[in-house]
Amino acid sequence: MVIFLSVFFIIFSLISYYLFIRGWQSIAVVNVAWVKTLYISVFVVFSFSYLIARMFGKQMPLAVGDTLALIGGFWFAAMLYFILLSLFFDLSRFIGNSFNLFPQALINNLPWVKLIALLLAVSVTTALLIYGYINTMNPRISEVEIKINKKAEGMEKLHVVFASDIHLGHVVGRKSINKIITKINELKPDLVLFPGDVVDEELYPVTQKKLGEAFKKLRPIYGVYAVTGNHEYIGGVKAAVDYLSQFGITFLRDEAVNINDKFIVAGREDISLNSFTTEKRKSLSEILANVDAKLPVILMDHQPISLSEAVENDVDLQVSGHTHNGQMWPLNYITEKVFKLSWGYLQIENSHFYVSSGAGTWGPRVRIGNHPEIVSLKLNFN
Repeated sequence: MVIFLSVFFIIFSLISYYLFIRGWQSIAVVNVAWVKTLYISVFVVFSFSYLIARMFGKQMPLAVGDTLALIGGFWFAAMLYFILLSLFFDLSRFIGNSFNLFPQALINNLPWVKLIALLLAVSVTTALLIYGYINTMNPRISEVEIKINKKAEGMEKLHVVFASDIHLGHVVGRKSINKIITKINELKPDLVLFPGDVVDEELYPVTQKKLGEAFKKLRPIYGVYAVTGNHEYIGGVKAAVDYLSQFGITFLRDEAVNINDKFIVAGREDISLNSFTTEKRKSLSEILANVDAKLPVILMDHQPISLSEAVENDVDLQVSGHTHNGQMWPLNYITEKVFKLSWGYLQIENSHFYVSSGAGTWGPRVRIGNHPEIVSLKLNFN
């Protein structure tokens, strides 16, 4: 964890410094002291807001911590698109210079061209952030109908609704969780699942805003189940599980439960267990060793890294999250390379998989190129 945070901070600092220098060079033509002072002030506030919120959130008013985390999150998103636009401008300049495509008037006024490019980059990025923020506030319902090749005693159908990666905390608060719970209830599910990252790294804003109360409104026939995600481990898994368990959520931690002799719900500890503790998570065969193999098996595993293991153990449905489908274009291309299934539905032999893009966001309250979702799965048993 220390190594990860150190690498992250170094990369974050280098990118921030690079963007600062590029911006500073672009405003050099404006020889006005207050403009440069404003530029430095805004850059410093945006760059350090998230880190301050994470490090000193408990020592400041909650509203201040929320605001700093939101601003800092926007800066993470802005960094991505500023870098992409910088590369675009640099490539355009390289091609233009190589083939003499630029008119002399433009070449003679290069300092002003740099300023215009900066203003254009800020305008485009701001527009993307506004769109991305609006997009995150409106989770969509993704519906899939699945045929399970097993029988459930006295049951022909089961309506499963799940929401992964809510990331409750400083940024995702009461308005968002109430909207998610309301949408889940409107679907009238038989079973509700939360496959990891219900909370963000820090539990403090969740408890202070009493966000767990929203889960008490859920009333599915067969209960509400969850598993741990990597963010529960980052923030302190025991505290997160203990808190959320007060509100009708049953955490399955490398265990399986038989639901009325009709079907099995199993849940795996997040793979982060191996890194944050001296323990190792159980194999899927161990978790399912004592269940009735003839019954349909529904599995939650936060990170979709063990699809073949689910197939080998005759799991009928696995639901996962974690990837966010990249959350912001073009990061989805990276998650598609890392995971066999980065988002959506896939069937392998008799096993069905759905990896959700998530109902919330981590870091930036921004989604571009994909949508937050609540997944409605209608299972038909043979």
